[in-house]
Amino acid sequence: MTRFRMLAAVVALSVVGTQAATAQTKKTTTTKKTTTASKTTAAKKTTTKVVAKPATTTKTTVKTTTPVVPVLPPLTADDANAALHEALTTSISKAVAQASAPDGFNANADIRLVTPPEAELVSTTLRTLRLGALVDNFEVALNHAAEAASAQAKPIFVNAIQNISFSDALSLLTSREPDAATLYLNEKTAPQLVAAFTPVMQASLEQAGATRLYAEMVARYNKIPLVTKLNPSLTSYATEQTVNGLFALMAAEEGRIRLNPAARTSELLSRTFGRSK
Repeated sequence: MTRFRMLAAVVALSVVGTQAATAQTKKTTTTKKTTTASKTTAAKKTTTKVVAKPATTTKTTVKTTTPVVPVLPPLTADDANAALHEALTTSISKAVAQASAPDGFNANADIRLVTPPEAELVSTTLRTLRLGALVDNFEVALNHAAEAASAQAKPIFVNAIQNISFSDALSLLTSREPDAATLYLNEKTAPQLVAAFTPVMQASLEQAGATRLYAEMVARYNKIPLVTKLNPSLTSYATEQTVNGLFALMAAEEGRIRLNPAARTSELLSRTFGRSK
């Protein structure tokens, strides 16, 4: 009986040991599976590929705007007449300012006055006799006289401009000639302008000393033996050349008004000049 109990106890212990071992084995196996699963999951997470999205191309649309060309009202004869009168008045104002400035004539090769043609022999002969300084002084005084007279020319020219009637104002206004209006004024009023300007010029010649120097030149020339005595008029020549110089400056200013929008200093000039020819 005692032996039987001992055997039963041994058997019981063996069974318990076997169950414990089996449980331990299962636990180990489960642990390995969990570890393996964790590694596999981690591996999968690590090897996840990031797919880059393609760059989006932004299209820029440029809108083309057709410029709007203003429609100008029809040009009337009255508009043309008014525009021509204003353009000439503006031109003479600027011409007078330029001509009457210091050396306005003397330093401008385009309008500078020289010894009168009828006195060229006087000038040449005196230079040959080493009296060229007298001729030079005379020409400088002659140009200074023109500058002084020009300062008083504006009222005379403006009066002529106001009294002129353009026979075909529209044609003159739209002319391709840059000095069409100035030429028209010259053709119609030059004799009257010269007549009105003569007293002014004569006074300026005397004040500048040009008359005295010119008389001295002629007197010295006439003393030369065997020469033909000369007594050329200075006032008429100086007046005509000064008027011509002012017309030349006016023509240049009219050309600027026609060709350069910045020179059109009023609404009327801007509206009438510069149209398609």
